[in-house]
Amino acid sequence: MMRTSLIAVFALGLAGPLQAETPDDEGPHFDDPRHAVSWRREELKGIERLVRQLRFDLVNNRDARGAEPRLEELARLATGKHLLPAFIEGSHGQGSEARARIWEEWEEFEAGFSALEEQVAALREAAEAEDYRLVTRELSDLSLTCRSCHRRYRY
Repeated sequence: MMRTSLIAVFALGLAGPLQAETPDDEGPHFDDPRHAVSWRREELKGIERLVRQLRFDLVNNRDARGAEPRLEELARLATGKHLLPAFIEGSHGQGSEARARIWEEWEEFEAGFSALEEQVAALREAAEAEDYRLVTRELSDLSLTCRSCHRRYRY
């Protein structure tokens, strides 16, 4: 027991904190823009994997109940509150695929996250209704929402 705890503490110490929740629950806070870049890259890859898994659950298997935990996770992660704090002004360039245009067009960039949240909500509603034809359309629209932002703000 003690050995496991020491290993966990040692491992955490080596990794160092990449982000921490702010006390008022506004989302993650980053002390270093490089950590923000790494964190957002991994979070966005995780969201992409989640959407692929949901496509399998909902389109291939038609299993809305089985997909519910993933839908909840997607709704939690695919939000401006969760992701926008990692877009620290100037955190583009080396190691980042973000374009400087993000900070020049911040309001439009934020609006893209609002559209993403709306799209996730529409997907959840379609899944709850077990309307798999609509689920398929909502998944396609979700992908289009992501791609349109990537085309404009990512290299």
